[in-house]
Amino acid sequence: MSGSHVHRIYLPADTPVHRLPPQCKLVATVAFVLVVVSTPREQIWAFGLYVLLLAGLARAARVPAGVIARRMVIELPFVSFAVLMPFVAHGERITVAGVGLSVGGLWGGWNILVKGTIGVISSILLAATTEPRELLLGIERLRLPSLLTQIATFMLRYADVVLEELRRMKLARAARGFEARDIRHIPVLARSLASLFLRSYERGERVYLAMVSRGYEGRMPVLRDVVASGGQWAMAAAVPGAAALVAAAAWMVQWTLL
Repeated sequence: MSGSHVHRIYLPADTPVHRLPPQCKLVATVAFVLVVVSTPREQIWAFGLYVLLLAGLARAARVPAGVIARRMVIELPFVSFAVLMPFVAHGERITVAGVGLSVGGLWGGWNILVKGTIGVISSILLAATTEPRELLLGIERLRLPSLLTQIATFMLRYADVVLEELRRMKLARAARGFEARDIRHIPVLARSLASLFLRSYERGERVYLAMVSRGYEGRMPVLRDVVASGGQWAMAAAVPGAAALVAAAAWMVQWTLL
């Protein structure tokens, strides 16, 4: 099961980025995103530098641009919202190609679009260079609540099992000539989802009882510890550190213009 997860989101490679401990990459990603979010939206040049930093990181990690572009589809709902903002927001308006647009809406849409896109790219690079199981080890190393870590672990391990169960149920419906075409078929799909929930719940109960019979006492055993050296923390801090310098310069320019 873990192999399928690796195949989907992780790109195996032997690069300095891949070799960094997961907790270093997690902290660096969060710090970088916080710096980007805190940057004044009017300083467009700063966001261009952030993109260049991410491009250099992707090159160092050997993550193809095509992979990043395909995975960015996940942010399409936010892009749609950002595009609509200039048309629905109130306040001062300007005319572009005969269409009235809100100035505040343009800046708000730009703010959501650029910061959201940079955040998504950062997450894609993190997932592409770190195995899901390694991410969980990094979360444990950062002392996040054990219960949350265990829930994430089981979600990761059994997601494919539930999806495979859903696929078999779909094939069974198709074998009986069922095909959802309109609203009248919603009750059938609802019953299928209810059945999937019950099966997943029963499977979870069986797994829990099996774990208890093997000595589970509320905490998963740590099979491998991940320790980060000072040099690795310094390497991970390079990108968010450079971004912090860009943000500081952007705020200086912003204050000068006020």
